[in-house]
Amino acid sequence: MRHERFAPPPATLHPWLAQMFSARAVRKGGLIRRSVASVDRECGRAALLAEVRRRRFHLIECGDQFLVICNPGQARVIC
Repeated sequence: MRHERFAPPPATLHPWLAQMFSARAVRKGGLIRRSVASVDRECGRAALLAEVRRRRFHLIECGDQFLVICNPGQARVIC
């Protein structure tokens, strides 16, 4: 079965999110960083959270930034 991060986005996915999740970092299992303000302005937190959950990725809010870990593996905060 093909992994969700490589699956085409749903037809209802906001265009800004579709572009964000088409980044090379997604295919390589890296990180995507976006400001909280830009997420709120462009698509809303609920839409971002829904897409992160659909892909089984991890979302961290740190200061004024959102970090998306583009890997469905177990995540652990070390310090």
